Amino acid sequence: QVQLAESGGGSVQAGGSLKLSCAVSGTPYTRRCMGWFRQAPGKEREGIAGIYFDKGIPFYHDAVKGRFSISLNDAKETLTLQMNRLKVEDTATYYCAEMRACALNLEYVRTWGQGTQVTVSS
Repeated sequence: QVQLAESGGGSVQAGGSLKLSCAVSGTPYTRRCMGWFRQAPGKEREGIAGIYFDKGIPFYHDAVKGRFSISLNDAKETLTLQMNRLKVEDTATYYCAEMRACALNLEYVRTWGQGTQVTVSS
């Protein structure tokens, strides 16, 4: 069983930056991908960034490509999302996730973190 714990959310003005972290722990088994999802008020949860667990190759939703960067430390214990040039529409609860396949689809998520709030003001 994998445990995920996010930290680093907060409030920032548009154009600013925030860094989210996710501590990964628990019994290791074959992990394919880790990722970040978000859910804005009144909207469905969506995947925004993922990374291959073994090769460290990232992939992104078009909405964040070029602004956000996902990474996994060498010990594979901390997943990070660096968010730059934030927009008001990035306001959401952000969730760390462990996925059984490398795609930003909700159906592939095996484990969710508890979520952390990001608020971007104009």
